[in-house]
Amino acid sequence: MEPFKIKVVEPLAFTTRAERAEALAQAGHNLFNLPASLITIDLLTDSGTSAMSDRQWSAMMLGDESYAGSRNFYAFETVVRRVTGYREVIPTHQGRVAENLLFSTVLRPGDRVPNNIHFDTTRANVEHNRGVAVNCVIDEAYDQTVNHPFKGNMDLAKLDRVLAEVGRDRIPLVMLTITNNSGGGQPVSLGNARATADWCHGHGIPLYYDACRFAENAYLCKTRDTGCAGRSIEEIARAFFALGDGCTMSAKKDGLVNIGGFIAMNDEALAARVSSMLVLIEGFTTYGGLAGRDLEAMARGLEEVLDERYLEHRVGQVRRFGERLQALGAPVLLPIGGHAVYLDARRFLPHIPQEQFPAQALACALYLEGGVRGVEIGGLMFGKPDEATGTWEWPELELVRLAVPRRVYTDSHLDYVAEVCAALLAGRGAVRGLRIVSRSPVLPHFTARLEPVVG
Repeated sequence: MEPFKIKVVEPLAFTTRAERAEALAQAGHNLFNLPASLITIDLLTDSGTSAMSDRQWSAMMLGDESYAGSRNFYAFETVVRRVTGYREVIPTHQGRVAENLLFSTVLRPGDRVPNNIHFDTTRANVEHNRGVAVNCVIDEAYDQTVNHPFKGNMDLAKLDRVLAEVGRDRIPLVMLTITNNSGGGQPVSLGNARATADWCHGHGIPLYYDACRFAENAYLCKTRDTGCAGRSIEEIARAFFALGDGCTMSAKKDGLVNIGGFIAMNDEALAARVSSMLVLIEGFTTYGGLAGRDLEAMARGLEEVLDERYLEHRVGQVRRFGERLQALGAPVLLPIGGHAVYLDARRFLPHIPQEQFPAQALACALYLEGGVRGVEIGGLMFGKPDEATGTWEWPELELVRLAVPRRVYTDSHLDYVAEVCAALLAGRGAVRGLRIVSRSPVLPHFTARLEPVVG
């Protein structure tokens, strides 16, 4: 059962199929363009959508809104140092700003940034700063039916190939995303993190974590790796961080807050350079674009997320949701990850070719069928035309992510989503592919407009 009780409720929105069809057309078949008031169950993202606890809400009343030196910053700094072990703590208003501050400081044009799999904003920030984002995840990550316990693991042979191609001086850092969101919310094992750290430090290259879901990664290690079984979540998380040189984090995930993030590291000189840019574009170093009350809520959330009872329920709820979908015949990525269930759009809609964006078509069909909003992680998000030839480069995976907000929905809400998926499966032959009407060159999936393919 949930390790908490519910004190505040919000009514759900119920719409007719005709209303949803009209809304989809007006939104250009892009679910980001839909108003939330027309969504019944919103699984677009688990980022910033958590329900905060009574401790977090009460902590916000302790907000010290001093421009510099707010007491909330020092409380936040203390918690981040305890959890990560890193000395330099730089607050930001969310994770993509942390990424931009880091990459704009360390990247030169043409530099490579290896990662297990870059998420959309990470890749975009690398490319915006004229670097090249390289995915180096193990091959098993791309086989959705293989039940490998750590599909987020880095492939060291692929790191070797990047090094051989460009040399050590063109790799300013290696990133490791825990859990690996774009690959299905899959964890990285502690052993693989250790091997990756040894590779990095053997070549004099810093290792940074994208630590958005570090606690969920630690819990999955505890349940899937016998070497972690007797350790606390905080001990496992600290073991990961101790192998690295720093991290970026969107605290809107495992920080259990609606806004906030940070960069943490041990390199004092680099932290000073990053802080200078922070002051220019975000705010002073002790608030980083946040109110003092947000810093206090973030500090409490980073403590609460280490509660094993909470994580047992959180990861267990997602697992039960995925198992329910499987039982109804929906093709899901295995094993089920920590924060979301990923539908395989190619197997769900085998009649739609990749150039007609099957994952986006599936996401739209789920909304039309039952008012459920997920998000496409496939050709619309990661596909792009080759500048030289004009032909499209397509990603390996075509997924629809059903991300479960923390402490928001009950199992019966997710049972409803499973029933919507089952109904859609029965009539999937009627789902049509999509074509792009307009598309921005940066993060196109946020603003693109599409229309159904005729015929």
